[in-house]
Amino acid sequence: MEELLREYLPIAVFVGIALVIGLALLVSPFILAYKNPDPEKLTAYECGFNAFDDARMKFDVRFYLVSILFIIFDLEVAFLFPWATVFGELGWYGFWSMMVFLGVLTVGFIYEWKKGALEWD
Repeated sequence: MEELLREYLPIAVFVGIALVIGLALLVSPFILAYKNPDPEKLTAYECGFNAFDDARMKFDVRFYLVSILFIIFDLEVAFLFPWATVFGELGWYGFWSMMVFLGVLTVGFIYEWKKGALEWD
């Protein structure tokens, strides 16, 4: 039993260090941050309109378009990480398969750019 616990010691140390760092990062802004709120800092900025208006108000569909494009390209780029971890084992077939994938991704990006989907007028 003692040897089993000794094998888990590095994991316990890792979890302990992670907790200390996490708590330090959570507590330090309350201790070190300069507190000077003004009305401009407290306004809504993420969605482009105030959050306390009517829920059925009309707003621009470009908010949805930009978010969908971000999700699409973010998910496609996420496929690069597993490919990069096994790159040495895939050989030329794996390399050219990913080049075709990236080519399709690039063509889609150029198409969106030319259509003006990324413009914010």
